[in-house]
Amino acid sequence: MNTYIIGHLKPDTDAVVSAMALAYLYNQKDCFGYSQPIASITDPLNPETSFLFDKFGVAAPQLVSAKDLNTDDQVILVDHNEISQRLENLNEDQITEIVDHHKVNLNVSKPIFLTFKPWGSSCTIVYHLMKTNDVQPDKKLASLMLAAILSDTVGYKGATTTDKDREVGTELAKIAKIDDVESFALEIFKAKSDVSKLTDEQIIKNDYKIFDFGGKKVFIDQLETVEQDVVLSEKKESLLIAMQQVKESEEVDLLFVIVTDVLKVNSKLLILSEKEAQIAKAAFGGQAEDQILDIGPKMSRKKEIAPAIEKAFS
Repeated sequence: MNTYIIGHLKPDTDAVVSAMALAYLYNQKDCFGYSQPIASITDPLNPETSFLFDKFGVAAPQLVSAKDLNTDDQVILVDHNEISQRLENLNEDQITEIVDHHKVNLNVSKPIFLTFKPWGSSCTIVYHLMKTNDVQPDKKLASLMLAAILSDTVGYKGATTTDKDREVGTELAKIAKIDDVESFALEIFKAKSDVSKLTDEQIIKNDYKIFDFGGKKVFIDQLETVEQDVVLSEKKESLLIAMQQVKESEEVDLLFVIVTDVLKVNSKLLILSEKEAQIAKAAFGGQAEDQILDIGPKMSRKKEIAPAIEKAFS
């Protein structure tokens, strides 16, 4: 019997690294009682995470599908809890624990271990669990955990950032021996911004989540960049075509793409059709121009953008 620790579909850096960090903790401490905990991913690494793994010389976790799991294997979910974000065809009865920092959307059939904290990163939670159990990550893992926190909190500028994230980030930077955290964050943002090797469809599906808002399936992708103007001027038309294709293939009711400038602290929505325009206007006000709606300094999909869109449906 194995225990697979799995982040969400299309994993970002936090989903990948928090699974690795949790596996590290559970392998260090027998008290958790897990048999052979294995950090796993559901899809290949995105460009940002690939850059970080190359930078620190770390191998990617094992790529798994539901068919790779035996019936007696256990599964721990990290950085997600909702069904739409889970490994496809996963048997819910195999889930024994969830560690997450998102809104709870659960209805499981049996009691399981739950650790939810309203912090900006799942890695912040895992580091808290490490400290509670007198475990310290090694230098490489600390570097990746710091990167995950910086990525998820947009360099501590995002609305989800808490004092706990800053506190943990400071401690991890010391372990990782990273003195210039601001420069490190800029490296991460540049890697995240590099979409030169991605197709338009890959950009649309690079960092997305599908939500159920009032019975409607809503696809929200976020591209964090340091070149917002370039992306919207040079790629807008081709991205809109790809958005329509993805909307149809994913069978969602609405689809939004957020282009967030992490340096200017600004987000703009790429508006696909009149349906999206109406919801976006109800959510954020203003008027879209040339299928672009400037929503100002809203940078957090989880805390500022998705909730506003959900409220617009009511």
